Amino acid sequence: MPVHSRLLSAAGALESAVLLRLVEQVPAYRTLPSEQLRGEIVKQVARGITAFAEMLRTGEPLGEDEQAAIRESAARRADEGVPIESVVGAYHVGAEECAAQVLSTADPVDHADVLRVQRRLFGFLRQVSCAVAAGYVQERQSALGDEQVALQSLLSRLLEGGSPQAAADRAGIHLPPCYLVLSLAMGPHPDELLPGVNRPVVVRRKLRRLRNELQRHTTGVPLSVLSGDGGLVLVPYEKPAADFGAADRERLAWLVAQFGRMTGADLLVAAAVAAPEDVAEAAGLAGEIREVAEASGRPPGLYLLDDVLLEYQLSRPGPARDRLAALLGPLDERPELLGTLRTFLACDLDRRQAAARLQVHRNTVDYRLRKAADLTGLDAARGGDLLTLHAALAAQDALRRGESADARPAGPE
Repeated sequence: MPVHSRLLSAAGALESAVLLRLVEQVPAYRTLPSEQLRGEIVKQVARGITAFAEMLRTGEPLGEDEQAAIRESAARRADEGVPIESVVGAYHVGAEECAAQVLSTADPVDHADVLRVQRRLFGFLRQVSCAVAAGYVQERQSALGDEQVALQSLLSRLLEGGSPQAAADRAGIHLPPCYLVLSLAMGPHPDELLPGVNRPVVVRRKLRRLRNELQRHTTGVPLSVLSGDGGLVLVPYEKPAADFGAADRERLAWLVAQFGRMTGADLLVAAAVAAPEDVAEAAGLAGEIREVAEASGRPPGLYLLDDVLLEYQLSRPGPARDRLAALLGPLDERPELLGTLRTFLACDLDRRQAAARLQVHRNTVDYRLRKAADLTGLDAARGGDLLTLHAALAAQDALRRGESADARPAGPE
């Protein structure tokens, strides 16, 4: 009897045997409703047996209609949340049962036919696996696209202010008691600076590692808008904003350090804590804290408002801010003096450290500081002038940020 005829004659018993093995060996199928198993799944098993028998008979690959049916079935499993390895594994289980049925009575004289059956079995599984992958991935991409749109809509609503509950419901997200609102400034990965390296690939790898690490250490769904040099992240936190304390700050600092290690880049992160309806205001505050920390030469790490209180307050608009910034006006034409003064203050008045950071001799640092003192009348070595210099730099940075913002072209109406 031809092997395809033997297979078709045993199709009824095979369907039951394959279904039994699926339930026993593939856990995901064990949890499917009985109605689905004995309805749609059995029909797909029967169709697979018929398709394999036809390939055994003709030696021809699966037709487009058959591949389309496999893709559609795989898409339904994807929509139901059945893992792709279970879907592929189910076809392998069925093929193994079919092969056992047709080869169980083979004799030594059937060696050539056995090899032919095995070759066609491998061809069948190759086509089936490709069709399953295509249908499954297409469905997941479509679903992920819808999910991403809903998440971006929630992020936009949070950043606009007001109640985000409706957007959260559409995204299927449980709003946390508060969000940790993180404003990130991210340096380059060392590979980004190598000549001949595909920089966009390096940036994507850096961002993927950041997102993976964020997801790994977060309970809930973090929201983010990121680029190669930073962005904004909202981390759901299961505590009210008012209860955020020293232990929470310590954990967040550890998390920021972990982000830096995993991305291989310097990360300066400013944070504010807010209830979901207050995220918009917190995002603005976190951005301002980051700008102040960057402008004052702070090293990578975590910064909250308490860490930059003086610089933040001195950078607020007002006549005193303008007068403070004007104190450094004599250095406008001497950027090397201003840069040295800024670095010296950022290094806590350590000339050796400032010289190393500037890559100049320590005597050069001394000369530039004396020259800056001559031009401005403010000497960093005098305790009374030190606070004024800090304030003048903060005021100057704030004015320059404002000028940069005014100089940006307006967006489309």
